[in-house]
Amino acid sequence: MLAFAPLHDAVGAAGTALSWLTDLLEPLAGGMATAAAIVLFTIAIRLLISPLTVVQVRGERRRAALAPQVRELQQRYADDPATLQREVFALYREAGANPIAGCLPLLLQAPFLLVLYRLFTTSEGGTGLLEERLAGVPLGHHLTDGLTGAAGPLFAVLLAVLLAVAWWSSRRARRASAAVGTVAGTPTEGPGAAVLGRLLPLLPFTTVLVALVLPLAAVIYLVTTSVWSAAEQAVLRRPQAVPANAE
Repeated sequence: MLAFAPLHDAVGAAGTALSWLTDLLEPLAGGMATAAAIVLFTIAIRLLISPLTVVQVRGERRRAALAPQVRELQQRYADDPATLQREVFALYREAGANPIAGCLPLLLQAPFLLVLYRLFTTSEGGTGLLEERLAGVPLGHHLTDGLTGAAGPLFAVLLAVLLAVAWWSSRRARRASAAVGTVAGTPTEGPGAAVLGRLLPLLPFTTVLVALVLPLAAVIYLVTTSVWSAAEQAVLRRPQAVPANAE
């Protein structure tokens, strides 16, 4: 059903790249060469989209700087949620702080995850990657295939890492919303705002749920990209030093 031409070509290209990386890493990584190739493949993708992440962080800083004005609007239009939302969006537009830009890094990764899923659940691409293993567990192994042998501990470690990163990301999302006075660019007051405020911090945990239905290779991708995101956020969002001579 998913084997249409653009996807087939993408799967073939990704399979060729992973096979080349596996052969390159095999003298160093041995039986872990394919898993290591997936990690490097993921890092390469994240480096390609890193400029968008920088744009996302700059947008968040602009929205944080506008927090006092947002709170003023919330007080002024406390009884008129529709006008409040319109005024907040107008304020963001004027300052060049687009809340939607923050979704782009996540959306751009979806095709790569789909390609990995195809590579390790079908013979598409003809690269023989379905035969590759990590700690004796096939990289196409799903949780539903069983947790005997090394599969149980391996999936447990990977899911624990995803859960820890999701918890950290959820806390950061709550702090960011509190700092800017909005939830995903929407005022914290008004219809549905309370529900949205409760749901958005839970979104990072969907990564854990998605991992439950993916093959091991795609779970490795999710773990790598999640850890990369956490490290990236910690570096890019660290508090900026204030010059000593600043007034």
